[in-house]
Amino acid sequence: MAIGRWLGIALAWPVAALAGTTAPIDDRALPEPNEARLTLNLRSAPVTAVLRAYADLVGANVAIGEGVNGRVTLRARQMPANQVLDFLLDTQHLATRTFGNVMWIVPRDELAVRDKRKFEAAQQAGDLIPLASRGFQLNYQKAVELRKILIGEAGHRLLSKRGSVAADARTNQLFVADVPDKLTEVADLIERIDVPVRQVLIEARIVEADDRFSRNLGVKLGFARPSAPGETLPAGNSAFQAGPGGPVPNHHFLDLPATGINGFVAPSLAITLFGRAAHRLLQLELSALEADGNGKIISSPRVVTADKVQAVIEQGTELPYQVSAGNGITTIQFRQAKLRLEVTPQITPEGQVVMNVDVNKDSVGQQTANGYAIDTKHVRTQVLVENGGTVAIGGIYQEEERKTVTQVPVLGDLPVLGALFRNQADVRNRRELLVFITPSIVEQAPVSEAREAVPPGGSQGVQNPV
Repeated sequence: MAIGRWLGIALAWPVAALAGTTAPIDDRALPEPNEARLTLNLRSAPVTAVLRAYADLVGANVAIGEGVNGRVTLRARQMPANQVLDFLLDTQHLATRTFGNVMWIVPRDELAVRDKRKFEAAQQAGDLIPLASRGFQLNYQKAVELRKILIGEAGHRLLSKRGSVAADARTNQLFVADVPDKLTEVADLIERIDVPVRQVLIEARIVEADDRFSRNLGVKLGFARPSAPGETLPAGNSAFQAGPGGPVPNHHFLDLPATGINGFVAPSLAITLFGRAAHRLLQLELSALEADGNGKIISSPRVVTADKVQAVIEQGTELPYQVSAGNGITTIQFRQAKLRLEVTPQITPEGQVVMNVDVNKDSVGQQTANGYAIDTKHVRTQVLVENGGTVAIGGIYQEEERKTVTQVPVLGDLPVLGALFRNQADVRNRRELLVFITPSIVEQAPVSEAREAVPPGGSQGVQNPV
């Protein structure tokens, strides 16, 4: 309170009184600037005098610029010292810059001009720095793609305005010319991003089986480990059983109703996850499926792709159709009816795999005057699978109804009695298309061991010794 009263009384006096000598202040008794509270009664007091008094009271080292002027009127009680300073700086358009333990107070415009000149001087000095050149041998990244990053094609330019970079696609090298500081930044960037990318083996099995296979498969996989029972979940007219990994929530399922034509019924696609422990049993069941003649494995492709890089697997046929070319002329063109599988894996820190799965199943539909129609079934989803686990996509059904008549020649055509010499059979087949996708993370040597096996590519001089 004594400090606050002294400041209020002192600043109320004329400027001449403020310019006079004041009593010495014991620095050991001064409070911290953030803790001191001041009682003020200022009437048109010079800003420079107020700042000097503030510095004396809080024990701060303050340098006041020559451009600081003006007067201030303020009445406050028990106002924190730091708020007093903020008020003066804001109302008088002042700014501060700290040099060690000295606070320099100048007008904002003056400080902005000073900073601009300092920046321009630094740029001019940088323009006088001689350029240096370095070559970088890349082991895992493509030099052409990294060059685009350095010159700013993808956004922010990493080189200076004087810098340049050239890429040699044949040797996968980068040659950079720039100031030494920028070359150091480029070297640090290359060291961080020129590392081996983890890879994932995508194993797909495309199976065509009768409608009972998926149900039986789910039951067997569900009871493969009684200690961890699964949960039976509907998948169209069949059922999948969640594997040993535990129950699978219902949000893994998609239902895509459609009107069936030409032997196709309205399908419902389902997605189910199986644990890694069920993978071997799944292989045995698929082998037994073909041995029993209840279905067949249409395709079992395997592809290795890098982390976050799309892998595409497709097979199909091309169907001709007529297109009018004008003047009564028609041409034959082709369009594809195919089974296309797109998988983009992403390895998580826990060693699991997030997969963006896109399955497109085309089939030959009704025949029209211009060619065959194409029936399309499509599902797109994202699933999280453990390393070596399996995601099963099913529910695409094809129903075939066929009526066959066999008879004894002549006798089978007789009225009434001909039925004794004829045999009529109604055949109905219902097939289901199943897609099993198993991601497996490819183990690789640590980066340190890989760099020992490959010549170090960090950086090297442009001119190699002969």
